[in-house]
Amino acid sequence: VEILERSRDPVILPRAVGLDGESVRAFQRIGLGDEVAALCQPPRARDEVTFTNSRRERLFGMEIPRVGANGWRDIAFFDQPELEAFLRRQVEQDDRIAVCLGREVTKIAQSADEVVLHSRDASGGAEQEHRAAYAIGADGASSFVRRAIGSEWKSLGYDQDWLVVDIVQGPDAELPLVTMQVCDPVRLTTYVCVKDPNRRWEFQRLDGETREELLRPEKIRELLRPWVAPEHYEIRRAAVYQFHAAIAERWRVGRVCLAGDAAHQTPPFLGQGLNTGFRDAVNLGWKLPLVLAKQCDARLLDSYAAERDAHSRDLVEWAVALGQLMETLAAREAGEPDPYPTDQRSGYGQGRSAPPLRGGVLVTEQCNGAHPAGELLRQPTVRRPDGSECRFDELLGPGFSVVGRRPSDLRMGAGARGVLQRLQGRSVSLEGLEVVAGASDLLFDEHPALVLRPDRYVFGVVDDAFDLDRLLAELAQKLALC
Repeated sequence: VEILERSRDPVILPRAVGLDGESVRAFQRIGLGDEVAALCQPPRARDEVTFTNSRRERLFGMEIPRVGANGWRDIAFFDQPELEAFLRRQVEQDDRIAVCLGREVTKIAQSADEVVLHSRDASGGAEQEHRAAYAIGADGASSFVRRAIGSEWKSLGYDQDWLVVDIVQGPDAELPLVTMQVCDPVRLTTYVCVKDPNRRWEFQRLDGETREELLRPEKIRELLRPWVAPEHYEIRRAAVYQFHAAIAERWRVGRVCLAGDAAHQTPPFLGQGLNTGFRDAVNLGWKLPLVLAKQCDARLLDSYAAERDAHSRDLVEWAVALGQLMETLAAREAGEPDPYPTDQRSGYGQGRSAPPLRGGVLVTEQCNGAHPAGELLRQPTVRRPDGSECRFDELLGPGFSVVGRRPSDLRMGAGARGVLQRLQGRSVSLEGLEVVAGASDLLFDEHPALVLRPDRYVFGVVDDAFDLDRLLAELAQKLALC
């Protein structure tokens, strides 16, 4: 793997601030879950995310559990410079990865067999040529790669300027320990109780205000004064961003794929921008090796856009709905008509949950509310018969797996066993395992066994129409197994 990175220096200011349980679970799969979790804010006495009125009185919200469905916290706050420095160290220790810092890609061409990229030193040096089987453009919202493959943005209807202010609080700041969406008719405000000792605010730009006005030190002090006195903080960063909702028109053209902010932009109200990008990387991370090893035909990569586009769109639209709910609640407090159709389900803890996958490498017939294909499998902590404890994924290995209630539920014919062996998958029985934290997935109450993908999404379950033999045959077909 060769990484071409335009910047020479690591990030020194915070941007993303929250990791969800699925992202930490992905790091767990490559042996880094505990180390990444250790970089995050430890659980506080009560971690809560809420909607409030202008007086910061709670309207509704939810408490963040200490352990979520993925076996990790549903959201854990981190400091981006710390996490990025850690990940850079991991990359430097891997001899399979070459990192070229200060290289800006200027040209991309591809044939049936390879991608050819040209880059130049960001400070104006000579051009270099790079050849690869595939290229992934993870070069941000203003992506050169996206433009080079002719993929346009599809707007999802949200474009607003917000001032983002990060501070380091002093010991006597006495700021709330609750993350808030403040639905104030005067100015919508988000307050995020990020990793100590840092805190973040996002202030909506009002009509008639300029970006330059918002960035004046006296304006920032004015906005923060109702929360904290100037002597109790230092400003770490202040910037005006356009909160934008959009999805790339095409995620893949030939041997070039888009990922991260190059493929999707979302308002930050759900904290899913970075996490959605991680899902892109995980999706490509298990499919590309199968194609490069010639275990699967390149048609497998057609499922990348099929899976990630719809899933990302669901999350972006949810974030937009959350922002619109803030505006609606603020309007009601001011005695004005609702500016948007009411959808309180989009608020924290109000019924809306993480979307499933809706297509791609799944049993299509089981992608509906009555079946769990496309859902993430819950990950409890279990005690094995020898008394040792582990998170359930440790038993599954990094690849595909077949999971059953009992050893007898894992019986399959020679053809199905051959598919699992070619994929270096595992068969795992729940018998003899005791759940000591979290909960087993309720799908095992209805289904004796399932096939699980490397990213821990359910490929399909055993039911009246599908036994394990048919499930593994379907998997081979969906993967375009060679």
